[in-house]
Amino acid sequence: MRSGRLLPVSLISAAILAHEVLLMRLFSIIQWHHFAYMIISIALLGFGASGTFVAFARRPLVERYPAAFAASAALFGIAAVVSFAGAERLPFNALEVVWNPWQLGWLAASYFLLMLPFFFGATCIGLAFSCYPRQIGHVYAFDLIGAGIGALGTVGLLFLVFPSTALRLVAALGLAAAALAATGMARHRWLAVGSLGLAAAVTAVWLPPSLTALGPHMSQYKGLRLALEVPNARVVEERSSPLGLLTVVESPTVPFRYAPGLSLANTQEPPTQLAVFTDGDSMTAFTAYGGNPATVAYLDRTTAALPFRILERPRTLILGAGGGEQVLLALRAGANTVAAVEVNSQMIDLARHRFADFVGGIFSRPNVRSHLAEARAFASTTRERYDLIQIPLLDSFSAAAAGVQSVHENYTYTVEALQDYLAVLRPDGVIATTRWLRVPPRDILKLFATATVALEAEGVVEPGRHLALIRSWNTATLLVAKSPFTAEDVAAIRGFAAENFFDVSWAPGISASDVNRYNQLDQEYFYEGAVALLGPERAEFTERYKFDIAPATDNRPYFFDFFRWRALPELLTLHTQGGAAMLDWGYLILVATLVQAAILSAILILLPLWLGRRLFARAVHRLRAGLYFLALGLAFLLIEIAFIQRFVLFLGHPLYAVAVVLAGFLAFAGLGSALAARWMAAVGRGSAVRSIALAVVVIAFLATSYLFALPLVFERLLALPDAAKIAVALLLIAPLAVFMGMPFPLGLGHVGARSEAFIPWAWGINGCASVLSAILAALLAMHVGFTGVVAIATALYLVAPALLAGWWDRHDRQTSQGLVPDRS
Repeated sequence: MRSGRLLPVSLISAAILAHEVLLMRLFSIIQWHHFAYMIISIALLGFGASGTFVAFARRPLVERYPAAFAASAALFGIAAVVSFAGAERLPFNALEVVWNPWQLGWLAASYFLLMLPFFFGATCIGLAFSCYPRQIGHVYAFDLIGAGIGALGTVGLLFLVFPSTALRLVAALGLAAAALAATGMARHRWLAVGSLGLAAAVTAVWLPPSLTALGPHMSQYKGLRLALEVPNARVVEERSSPLGLLTVVESPTVPFRYAPGLSLANTQEPPTQLAVFTDGDSMTAFTAYGGNPATVAYLDRTTAALPFRILERPRTLILGAGGGEQVLLALRAGANTVAAVEVNSQMIDLARHRFADFVGGIFSRPNVRSHLAEARAFASTTRERYDLIQIPLLDSFSAAAAGVQSVHENYTYTVEALQDYLAVLRPDGVIATTRWLRVPPRDILKLFATATVALEAEGVVEPGRHLALIRSWNTATLLVAKSPFTAEDVAAIRGFAAENFFDVSWAPGISASDVNRYNQLDQEYFYEGAVALLGPERAEFTERYKFDIAPATDNRPYFFDFFRWRALPELLTLHTQGGAAMLDWGYLILVATLVQAAILSAILILLPLWLGRRLFARAVHRLRAGLYFLALGLAFLLIEIAFIQRFVLFLGHPLYAVAVVLAGFLAFAGLGSALAARWMAAVGRGSAVRSIALAVVVIAFLATSYLFALPLVFERLLALPDAAKIAVALLLIAPLAVFMGMPFPLGLGHVGARSEAFIPWAWGINGCASVLSAILAALLAMHVGFTGVVAIATALYLVAPALLAGWWDRHDRQTSQGLVPDRS
């Protein structure tokens, strides 16, 4: 078989993975980031369903392979656009899933629409497997290498075009694959190529914009959607990159007044502001500034201004500069120098150039330096030392209140992160972190607990002397000091709080009579929680608290995961009284997605295969063989998803991690698939089971080694530029992925040698496992951490050869005794 015949396989695989990564970006804009795992599950559901389809229609499809492949690839190109246009117009509201059963129906409808392009694309791959059963390793290699290129290429594409344009290009790529495949069926091949190529060009260039427009279909709970409903509000600038869609909005009729934590004692009206939304949410603001500090005196009356009362002219590091509010505050307070760290280059460009005159050129001042970096990476690698590290609000109140961030990895608020911040402070330095205020408290107490553990890890015996917490009516600011607060510091904290009608919820020497004076609660949860977390009953308090406030770590970086199952019945009974706002919707949506994916997988994949088992698998002991491919599907995706989550810290953004890790695992697994036959000849002496057993031993060794090695590698190499970190990530992934690419083609090839009809059945089983593991990996990571997920995957890999060995032993005995034919 010539390799040129497999080029359409690589092309359609690249289109499929590009579409998958692109959907994650699109749904981050339309909904929220946690839908990434749902997208992966949808993709794999389409793969599994296509396996079932090919299993039943294998013979007529294989006989018409070029035509069937071209038709499926063309349908992928059409469905890539049409299905997304339909899905985003469904009245699906993620925040109602738990208490509104109709939303589960809309979720199922979204699943069906979004899986269509993956179904058609995967049908192409399944046909290639069935058409070339003796070259499965090569087919699998072309499939995975193409997929890896598509995943990584999409990130580069999103630097150049908006997501809606990228969607058209992905559709065109599918039609291009159809054109290439059509050369194998047409008498006039160049005519076929030309006609389908023209169709691809038309799709890419002339597709009606209304089919891919995002604005009108954004979640109604996102800040941008609400802001644009104000009369005369308009978008004045929009920038897009893999890190987010930045939208700058002007509202002359109802001006923006963004000043989180502003005191009720404030009498100054903030200047004119422009709102800046990231992916339609997470608002920051560009504030009009003419150079007169008096015009921004209102910033002195926010909770974030507290550290400037106890520090004089501090060298300030701002982790998450956004539109520059905290830069203005630091300049107003007389900061000696300001290091403003921002991860999104387009945000920096807007502030330094497009709106430089509007903001008074604050980012170009001699004592202000902008740094393009991820906050944690900068703090871990800088050689400078600072008096103050400011961590401002980096998310929206609506997202925090809805709990949609609960499944979002966040390495800013982990124990290890706070240790990194403490390491770059001067001896009298302070970390100031501001969070939205929610009652009953969750994130504030979790942050307090995290800071306590971080201080103790640094050798602090009495962490309570290093902590101070104040709250306003909607924000709270926690100070973490490297040295104990002095009596003068405590007096300044109390004075600042009294002047601004803020409540001191914790400070050294504070008592119950000093709290809950201004913004009164029926119970001073924050003070009581602080006392408990600093006392000997910390573990008991954390365990019995209604929300999960255990400190976040780099192994379990889910700072916003507060969900406890035992609190669910009580909160659901209160949903008509506002109790639903206390739920962590992101976690529950993920659980609902897992349940629904399991049901759909059973209906679309397992049930048809079981009903038709006599048609194509009579000669196969199905249980053990099915369990083998089930174990492989679970194990591969568990490791892949765990690595995606782990590499978020190293690569600095979830989409980078998704694209790079997917590309690395797929491309190098494709290489491993191509080398599988040589591996079997070299070490297995022709035995598939022996070859697989040795491969999984290597997988187990490498996966276990990475559990200990990756944190050390990340710590040393975080300062590298993005391109270098991507290269390092691929090099780290390569050895493990190469061996992970061997068990599936080796097993599939030997199954095909006994029963070619079993190939799509195995493909479907593997797809079903992948559907579940894509979501299951995220849920497991929240409970047992990345270490636990990789350990479970390693165990599945080690069990798999025994399953296949048991099946082959029985099958070969039956064959030798004439009980079953050698081929079905």
